[in-house]
Amino acid sequence: MDQKIAEIVSFYTGYDEAGRLDRRPSFQLERIRTMELLEQHLPPAPASILDVGGGPGAYARPLLAAGYQVRLVDLVPAHVEQARAGQPPIDAVVGDARELPAPDHAHDATLLLGPLYHLQHRDDRVRALREAVRVTRPGGVVVAAAISRFAGPVDFAVTGRLTPAIVEETRQILTDGINLPGLGFTHAYFHRVADLIAECREAGLTGIVVHGVEGPAWAAAEAAAGTPDGQVVFDGALKLARVCGADSEIVAASAHLLVTATTGQSGR
Repeated sequence: MDQKIAEIVSFYTGYDEAGRLDRRPSFQLERIRTMELLEQHLPPAPASILDVGGGPGAYARPLLAAGYQVRLVDLVPAHVEQARAGQPPIDAVVGDARELPAPDHAHDATLLLGPLYHLQHRDDRVRALREAVRVTRPGGVVVAAAISRFAGPVDFAVTGRLTPAIVEETRQILTDGINLPGLGFTHAYFHRVADLIAECREAGLTGIVVHGVEGPAWAAAEAAAGTPDGQVVFDGALKLARVCGADSEIVAASAHLLVTATTGQSGR
């Protein structure tokens, strides 16, 4: 394991990923909208789903409850242990998105709801997407998440943390998408929409649609948290996310991007 991967594993081993999606309004929007998009785009149960980078099972568990056959692969051993230990227990193994422990065409759909966040080199991201294509049946579904290039700066601004040092970090992120450890997150890559589409095409995906997960008002929901209008603003942000979800001119305003696509008929 190289040093960068070891640091990512260490970060998540000490981080409460299992509780993350309930902690902040933007995270709650992420959970609700991701689940809605999965319900809309996955084949019907009991389809076989490979959840790559599935963490402790935030999406694998409700998919299991909905009747899907789910296998989870995650880089972090602690996440795999949590996935196996929860109820219902998840079939989970440690693995790398760039070299999946699964045979060709073994699943009806493959999820990459995390790995692209931490693969800073384009070749690695395309390799992970190609692996998703390889293990998915011809004509199957691939769903991949990415962090928007603008998510970090907006988050820092809305939470009052946009210090001079972070402004300089923002200039770097906007230039090359590379997030360096030290500002509350680990090694990461923030995508532009056009680059995400190009990577998916290079991997052999077709029918590519990019959705803005949290919608353009997620920052307003964060700013209103704890105020008398907090719930009203949150509800409005959720409605707006549903309306604007796939509008190509506004998707990048979301904190997260979600690609839905299909594999070619050859499965390659």
